[in-house]
Amino acid sequence: MKSKLYIPLFSMSALVAAFVSCTDLDVDIKSQYTDFPTTERAAEAISADVYAAYRGALGYNHWMVQTLSSDEAVSVALGTDYYDGGRFRELHVHNWTSDNAILPNMWNAAMTGINLSNNVLTIFGDDESDKAAPMRAMRAYFYFLLMDNFGGAPLIKGKVDQIPDRSSRAEIANFIESELLAVRDRLPGEVSAATYGKATRYMADALLAKLYLNWSVYTSGDVAAYTPAMPNEKLAQVVAMCDDIIQSGQFNLSSHKYLEKFRPDNGPQIKDFIFAMPYDREKQQGMTYARFWIHRSGQNQFAPLPSSVGGTFRVLPTFLAKFNLEGDDRNASYMGGLQYYWSDYSPDLSRPFLIRTSKKGIDQDYSGSDENVTFDWHMETTKEITLRPDGGPTLNAGNDQKGRSMGYRSVKFYMDVNVTAANNRNQSNDVPIFRYADVLLMKAEAILRGAAPTNGETAMSLMNQVRAYVNAPALTTEPTFAELLDERAREFSDESWRRNDLIRYGKFEEDWGFKSLYAAGSSERYRRIFPVPRQVLEVNKHWTQNTGYPQ
Repeated sequence: MKSKLYIPLFSMSALVAAFVSCTDLDVDIKSQYTDFPTTERAAEAISADVYAAYRGALGYNHWMVQTLSSDEAVSVALGTDYYDGGRFRELHVHNWTSDNAILPNMWNAAMTGINLSNNVLTIFGDDESDKAAPMRAMRAYFYFLLMDNFGGAPLIKGKVDQIPDRSSRAEIANFIESELLAVRDRLPGEVSAATYGKATRYMADALLAKLYLNWSVYTSGDVAAYTPAMPNEKLAQVVAMCDDIIQSGQFNLSSHKYLEKFRPDNGPQIKDFIFAMPYDREKQQGMTYARFWIHRSGQNQFAPLPSSVGGTFRVLPTFLAKFNLEGDDRNASYMGGLQYYWSDYSPDLSRPFLIRTSKKGIDQDYSGSDENVTFDWHMETTKEITLRPDGGPTLNAGNDQKGRSMGYRSVKFYMDVNVTAANNRNQSNDVPIFRYADVLLMKAEAILRGAAPTNGETAMSLMNQVRAYVNAPALTTEPTFAELLDERAREFSDESWRRNDLIRYGKFEEDWGFKSLYAAGSSERYRRIFPVPRQVLEVNKHWTQNTGYPQ
């Protein structure tokens, strides 16, 4: 059975509202309790809301922003349906503004996590204690989210009497590093179901490795001035953090096949997951990836899905083309081509909604005596995505069967078929944030960029470990940067890292999909970070907007 981290009956959310600003917390937090919690169990209970603070954003807004602003996917409009004021279109063509309706939830969720972390630390009353270490690590993670997406952020480590200034991106990066280094030795070092979805030593290592790998991005001063040729003084630290995880022996790639790791029954048994966000369609809601990927007409054809499926996400053909290695299990991450529905057969609902098969119950090609069975209904999902003649302003592909069937769909986070209208399309697939596969590829990249190899491992041997477990052909020479970036595309598709990767490789401004509908999107490098949402600036009036965006 899937192990979940449940929210306690009493909630820390009652102590602090979700912030769009930073305000004075006048009430002594400890006074909220008749009996001050001192036991380990009590500490864990009051920390639960901290771990859940970013759940809604990671399951929707954060995922959309990272995926749609990258070369992975586009969200099309279906006629007038799902244009939604251009919020999805703006992310794809890179002309978002501070009024984009998807951005505020990311800011607010991260700020809520920071404030909740600070509240728990205030209750503990000792930032140097072992029980405080996970909260400091989580606070660092929330700051990483703010820094990566919005640049500078208000640095808050406790009670504030006035709205603080925003610290620079480089200052936030240095704070994250110092916090994680200060607590990593006091974080749990044993990985088990009890630590799943929580801050451990290896969560801190992975976050530090990610921070160090992007160090020159985060500390370059002017975000638009960064180039991949800039020296990175932290490459050796990338390797050191990755080695600590590798040498722990607590993670591996082989416990489950590739797509099995992302199914609704995933959890602490997945030894590739270093840090993950648990979801449950009933008790831990907020993850709705499949709602946007599945075919609109598949709602009633293949499964009894709730209303308002969406079906607007389509993988870009150039990204799909990267899934071209013979025998690679990851090639099945996307579904397309001919899809069938049988008049005399009830589909196996344990399989994806878009059933790629030529014969009932048989995957892939079928050559049996009755291979020419007559199908009641079929369609073909095409790789190419063609907008309607007047569809440019809205990315309209059309709301007929032709428009609905353009573009292959991700089935990586395939939905639990038992989802009902009462679950409001929420899925039970846990979302990995840091994976062992990422650790191996981060170490490979650091070596490729100039770090000294360790433990006899090279960029090629590390990348081949990843290829081996997905049955992809092994490399016979050291990988190029382009090959490593493509490997990251195949391994981490739909996992919200592609934007981060493209920026580090200097490719975020390249043309893909329909970006040419806003030509400046290929030149405006300040868009490597997003604007501070307008509603945040309206409260924090002495803050200035990020460079390049109107105040």
